[in-house]
Amino acid sequence: MAVRHFLTLLDFTPQELMTVLNRAIELKKMRNEGVVYEPFRGKVLGMIFEKSSTRTRVSFEAGMAQFGGSAIFLSPRDTQLGRGEPVEDSARVISRMVDIVMIRTFAHDIIERFAANSRVPVINGLTDDHHPCQLLADLQTFIEHRGSLQGKTFAWVGDGNNMCNSYIHAAHQLGFQMQIACPYGFEPDPELLRQYAHCATLVKTAEDAVDGAHLIATDVWTSMGQEAEQSIRKRRFATYQVNPRLMDLASPDAVFMHCLPAHRGEEISEDMLDDPRAVVWDEAENRLHAQKALMEFLMAESR
Repeated sequence: MAVRHFLTLLDFTPQELMTVLNRAIELKKMRNEGVVYEPFRGKVLGMIFEKSSTRTRVSFEAGMAQFGGSAIFLSPRDTQLGRGEPVEDSARVISRMVDIVMIRTFAHDIIERFAANSRVPVINGLTDDHHPCQLLADLQTFIEHRGSLQGKTFAWVGDGNNMCNSYIHAAHQLGFQMQIACPYGFEPDPELLRQYAHCATLVKTAEDAVDGAHLIATDVWTSMGQEAEQSIRKRRFATYQVNPRLMDLASPDAVFMHCLPAHRGEEISEDMLDDPRAVVWDEAENRLHAQKALMEFLMAESR
């Protein structure tokens, strides 16, 4: 059987994505009920971090521990990746020693090259272009709170970044519509919008994006590696803040999500995370459950 990877949401069929999401909900219930389930005894996850993270590291490491396995954390100081050794060679070596790999890095082609030379499943923990693991958590959270994704309208407000790209892929795969509002010059890739015009629409204002939306999502205005643009971005994004007033323009049952960390007073108002429509803490926790389901699926598919 060929090794399966999860580099974008397009690597799975819609049915496979729903299998993972439903399993994540089941695994969450099992953990809450105190069920001990350790299918990964003796298995090792290699976690390669070229970008730092709180939620990604904790969720993957905790997930492996709860499954009875273990995880190795590798920072840029701990590997030869990016210090002269080709990505392909690192993949050939690391994948002979571990059972599954998660990579959080910058350029998307790094993870593609690693996966092409890996003997074991590779998971995208974030690249500059995509963040599919976060989307699994977001989708699980929406299903738990509001049910089916089919036919819903989701709004993206802010930077047309990796999160926005993955939301577009999710809309295509799972049958909902995206309304996207970004400042001029910060829109998603025009080719991506053209390719997925059937499910993603670029609108002019944040108010247009949230009109009738069942979910409103945003992200920081300045991501890691963009610090030099911070002052420019603050000015350009000023009218794209998500706050209770903006939420009031959405569907009455709308929920708010943010992949965190959040910068209160910038992309969200100071009080937005305390709004009853915000489900960000469930969303953050669901990284754990969704990724456990994902790893279980990949390991089973790659035997």
